[in-house]
Amino acid sequence: MLKFLKSQKTINFFHLVSAVIANIFYGFPSRKLKVIGVTGTNGKTTTCHLITTILETAGEKVGMTTTIDFKFGDEVIENNYKMTTLSPFALQKMLKKMVANNCSFAVIEVTSIALDQHRLWGVPFYAAVFTNLTHDHLDYHGSMSRYLVAKEKMFERRPYLSVLNADDPTIERLSKYDCNKLVTYGIKNPATIIAKKLYARPGGVDFILLIDGKQTSVSLPLPGEFNVYNALAAIAVGLGLGNSLDTVMEGVRRFEPVAGRMEVVDAGQPFTVLIDYAHTPDALQNVYETLIPTVRGRLISVLGATGRRDRTKRPILGAIAARYADYVIVTNEDPYDEDPLTIIDEVASGVVRGRPKGPGRYKINKESDVPIKYKDSGEDIWWWRVPDRKDAINKALKLARAQDVVLVTGKGAEKVMAVGDKLIPFSDREVLIDLLRKYRVS
Repeated sequence: MLKFLKSQKTINFFHLVSAVIANIFYGFPSRKLKVIGVTGTNGKTTTCHLITTILETAGEKVGMTTTIDFKFGDEVIENNYKMTTLSPFALQKMLKKMVANNCSFAVIEVTSIALDQHRLWGVPFYAAVFTNLTHDHLDYHGSMSRYLVAKEKMFERRPYLSVLNADDPTIERLSKYDCNKLVTYGIKNPATIIAKKLYARPGGVDFILLIDGKQTSVSLPLPGEFNVYNALAAIAVGLGLGNSLDTVMEGVRRFEPVAGRMEVVDAGQPFTVLIDYAHTPDALQNVYETLIPTVRGRLISVLGATGRRDRTKRPILGAIAARYADYVIVTNEDPYDEDPLTIIDEVASGVVRGRPKGPGRYKINKESDVPIKYKDSGEDIWWWRVPDRKDAINKALKLARAQDVVLVTGKGAEKVMAVGDKLIPFSDREVLIDLLRKYRVS
């Protein structure tokens, strides 16, 4: 009996019933809004914020729910639920508040798990946006094909507008679903909206936007090719909803970077410190590849992995860090009810394998208390296990010298850490600001 109650089918049925009741209780608020759903493995939060800024530039009042915040027109509150797409009752309550605040649009960050569990039952998507599909949530879905099937459920509802990534292999399947208008975007393959001649500059990317054979110069205030994709998706939504190109471009110009996404933490120290939410292999690699050309010194990476999530990606995250960073510090993230040391070991197993070893080239350090040695000291100790996240961040700062870059990934702008069934206050940004005081250059 207990096994039946814990089965995924039972859980999904519970969410479906909850969604039906929640819609009835709150009066189907989504029917009074134009709902834009954004799904995909990476880039959802930034894309949601870009879409919201573009729509507000067009004079619309917009509500939004994302991993980091909730917006009800002019009111914004933080998301401290440790959940991207909320439970049916919480979501419907927020949609109701958007209606009460006279919002015309609701931009929702939609996860595959929420779609599979019917949490969004009763929500008609006016626009459905797809960013990409890469390795994540395989603990839940079991395979990439089933992961995609869950994502497809948003497009099965026949949205007015479908926005698809022409450079993602999913385009062939997703483009088969009916919609009133299909807009594609990309950099490499033919698409409705194309970005060409990307030029990386400090803090952003300049590129040429091609639409119907016409060219427009774009100065994006976000770094990395992956953010160009996010911007293209948002531009596609803006244009697909009938806004002028001038209005959409003004929205892009007005956009302010999202907290915890390639965010610089500057307390006057002589080296660069960034925090980023990257917690999937693809997202982490994108961050490294964006940073590497700008690093004049050494790259020092602090990372971990979340408990109660896809275990297969943990060694992959470690391997990617080892491949790109000069120093790697593996630490605790959000263990939930798992043993933090076990998670750290699984990430560390990838660190060991991620960097090729020649004869005598590397000394693998498996202890957290070995004295820190610089590479030029003759000791090639380059990675550590440091279970306490604050201590790990402090160790990275002690390693850093002028022109180095310290990158702390996994939590971004989050202000809590999930330990057991509790949410413990913890902010990478606040920890860094506190620790960096001693490194300030007057």
